[in-house]
Amino acid sequence: MPKFGAKLLALATLGQCVVAALNCTSSSTTVNWLGEKPTYNKGVTFGLPWPQGKYWPEHTKFSIVGDAGNPEELQSWATGRWADGSLKWTGHAIGQSDQIYDEYTVTAFSSGCTDKSTSASLGNSTSSLVVTDRRNVITVNTGKISVSFLKTGSIIVDAIKTKDGKTTGENGRLVLQSQNWVPDRSDSRGNASIEYFNFDSDIHNVTVNQTSARALVTVHGKHKVTGGADHEPWLQFVIRFYLYANSDSVKVMHSIVFDGGAESDFITGIGIRFDIPLKGEEQYNRHVRIAGVDGGIFNEAVQGITGLRRDPGQEVKTAQYEGRQLPDTNTWDTRVTTRLKWIPTWGDYSLTQLTADGFNFKKRTKPGQSWVKIPSGTRSEGLAYLGGATKGGLAVGLRDFWKRYPSGLDISNAASDSGEITLWLYSPAAEPLDLRPYHDGLNEDDYEDQLDALEITYEDWESGFNTPYGIARTSEVYLFAFDKTPTSEELASLAAHIQNPPVLVAGPEYMHETQAVGGYWGLPSTTTDTAKALEDHLGFILDFYRGQIEQRRWYGFLDYGDFMHTYDTDRHTWRYDIGGYAWDNSELSPDLFFWMYFLRTGNEGAYRFAEALTRHTGEVDVYHIGDWKGLGTRHGVQHWGDSAKQARISQPQYRKYFYYISGGDERIGELLEELLDTDKTYGILDPQRKVRTDGWTPSPNSTVAFSLGTDWSSLAAGWLMEWERRGSRWEEAKTKLINTLSGIANLTNGFVTGSGLYDPVTWTLGPPPADPDNLGNVSVSHLSAVFGLPEVVSEAITYLGDDLPIGFKDAWIDYCYYYHAPAAEQEARYGVKFGSLSLYQAHSRLAAYAAYQTQNTSLALRAWKDFYSSDGFTTSAPWNITHVNESSVLTAVDEAAWLATNDIAQYGLAVIQNLAYVSNALEDYAS
Repeated sequence: MPKFGAKLLALATLGQCVVAALNCTSSSTTVNWLGEKPTYNKGVTFGLPWPQGKYWPEHTKFSIVGDAGNPEELQSWATGRWADGSLKWTGHAIGQSDQIYDEYTVTAFSSGCTDKSTSASLGNSTSSLVVTDRRNVITVNTGKISVSFLKTGSIIVDAIKTKDGKTTGENGRLVLQSQNWVPDRSDSRGNASIEYFNFDSDIHNVTVNQTSARALVTVHGKHKVTGGADHEPWLQFVIRFYLYANSDSVKVMHSIVFDGGAESDFITGIGIRFDIPLKGEEQYNRHVRIAGVDGGIFNEAVQGITGLRRDPGQEVKTAQYEGRQLPDTNTWDTRVTTRLKWIPTWGDYSLTQLTADGFNFKKRTKPGQSWVKIPSGTRSEGLAYLGGATKGGLAVGLRDFWKRYPSGLDISNAASDSGEITLWLYSPAAEPLDLRPYHDGLNEDDYEDQLDALEITYEDWESGFNTPYGIARTSEVYLFAFDKTPTSEELASLAAHIQNPPVLVAGPEYMHETQAVGGYWGLPSTTTDTAKALEDHLGFILDFYRGQIEQRRWYGFLDYGDFMHTYDTDRHTWRYDIGGYAWDNSELSPDLFFWMYFLRTGNEGAYRFAEALTRHTGEVDVYHIGDWKGLGTRHGVQHWGDSAKQARISQPQYRKYFYYISGGDERIGELLEELLDTDKTYGILDPQRKVRTDGWTPSPNSTVAFSLGTDWSSLAAGWLMEWERRGSRWEEAKTKLINTLSGIANLTNGFVTGSGLYDPVTWTLGPPPADPDNLGNVSVSHLSAVFGLPEVVSEAITYLGDDLPIGFKDAWIDYCYYYHAPAAEQEARYGVKFGSLSLYQAHSRLAAYAAYQTQNTSLALRAWKDFYSSDGFTTSAPWNITHVNESSVLTAVDEAAWLATNDIAQYGLAVIQNLAYVSNALEDYAS
């Protein structure tokens, strides 16, 4: 942008802010709990969208009241802005409250609103949250608990104390265990020397962000070997601790990046461990509580006095079972009190969830003694408590505990002065985490072999590319501090709470009204039988895939959140073992479909499904460090196994919805920042290397020809979000986006050109090497627009408005129109026919967009014709499932052999966007 243009824009923005400051503008919207109203609100963060040009960050305040009109303490911040600087998205936090309302009303006030009716809501904060940041320690006091964090060493959490000053947990640290080799079979275990390693957390950096309702402490570091063993520090981590005003709990987001060797670093345990002070607490007043199945709680004391040959008295036994301090021993039957020394103390308990269907449970008196089995169960809810009736204690829990097996809970040394509680994110009782390739290369010696193999297994294999180096995983953990042993009913409620943490969201109508989540979706349409049938199909897809996750057991530490690509009708199973047909890795944008389904319905199941998908695909399927940082891996048997490392898989648009709806989730924000340098990877890795014929090889800072579809759309999505978020590099991102928008607009054939020559130094985009004089190259791919391109382009056009480079919108509408235009029209416009393409049903939404923008009724009808009568799901699709059982399958399953994930993702997007753009033409076409 010319300098004078930038100055004019700045002056215009300043003028708008002044007007906003002088005038009183206010509006309200309600937020509701996702699903049923929760039993607890331990503090919650949520996001809200706003229409363009209405509120400005520097001149807007917010208030919140429950449905009874009672105000709550609210902290607010900007998470996204429109191009003019006005608020697009805001994040909000409220602390813990005893009164939980069905809905809340959030009101935005411009600074001009200073009358008495708003002064109370906009008054000074009275938060109970106090943060003290000293040279070596950060302390956060919520009003109910105080948590101190050390800035160096291996101990992350120094102490957790209750309001009464009781220390309920201390010395919180990370635990990592690994080994350097895995035997191929049990017979060979004694034939080789395996080295075992133990690691502690090693803190590199600690920061704190304080607001009136929420404090965030972020810890960066790596794991450092202990015991004098020889191993480099590794498995870098980022741990985020969220503490809310008036809350007695802490939410912990635990993120790790695998930076070891797949052939030499086999993780055997990843955990979080706390010491629990028990000195002075009688053994019979020390309590162990572990969550079982569907609200069940294991209740025992370290020294049990129930079930003995001699009865101490019913009041004593009841008090112990309920976790209360026992009456004075003088009130007991003396036949028990004189023999207490003969009653064993059980110091160690261990629950291991090694599959999604079962956990083992055991206890022992102390190390060196045999374990005693405790009746096992199916799916533990993943919460454990250790503490005393008078000293209090700590409960720790893992969200999706059984879904992310192998997980575990250990309680150790409970009979000593200081017990331990360990939450295992990866249980040491399981087999080591083996990240080696699943095959040896099958003698695919060169690109010719690899391309030929692709024709049979659909796997794009290449030596050295099937590496997990750089993949990540984030886990959600909760800590609860108690000054006395809680009731089992309370712990059961907390276990349910962490499995489905409360979420506040605005309604679909308001979301759509603001246009802050894109204008390419609308509210469900059931006004006609035809539209209702389409809506029913979308619901069928969601219900079917949620059911498949359960039936096919798509669970596990790295796998949970993903699903399979294609079905094998002969074996009645998804093709889990066949190359590119296995894990989906966001192929053809199912992420977008499921988030859009949630946006338009507010469906809780859709939200939880899409959230798990976002957590997985943004972490496990993407590289976070190394030369391929910012690239994702194409679908395959292993999430990282395929050699196609491309930006289309790491597409930031897939994370966008959750980021904003969650109020600006910091881990997702971190992932978005990682993707800002993805354009640099083209100077290291050529995505077209196996099929390139022009001899070009990549080198850093050299120009590179990349796709205007799968490549540019992913880069543009990241640049647009950085501009929206006003991140630290937003001006750079804005320049890259505008320059490339201009570059596409200046291509003779626009998007039909297929690719452009990008300069990573000047951030400009010119014609591709095949057409250096910009005479008009034609290269159209069926994949260009199925990895977020329509959504990114639509948002960019809206976002820039009148500042959109001239010609860009026309170039996009041309592409939308001509993709499936009659061949004669293609030839008349571009001089050649596009040839044989596919995914016309998917591309019908492009025709719908063009029809909407140009008010072309015949094109709107063509969009519905493409949708119903081209490829993808036809009108004869059965939209039903078949139950398969007995000897045909390992376990009984439901199948829909007629569908595949590629189809459902693009079908769903086409339904949603066609209804949003050209619903008026649906009945005309149907009739």
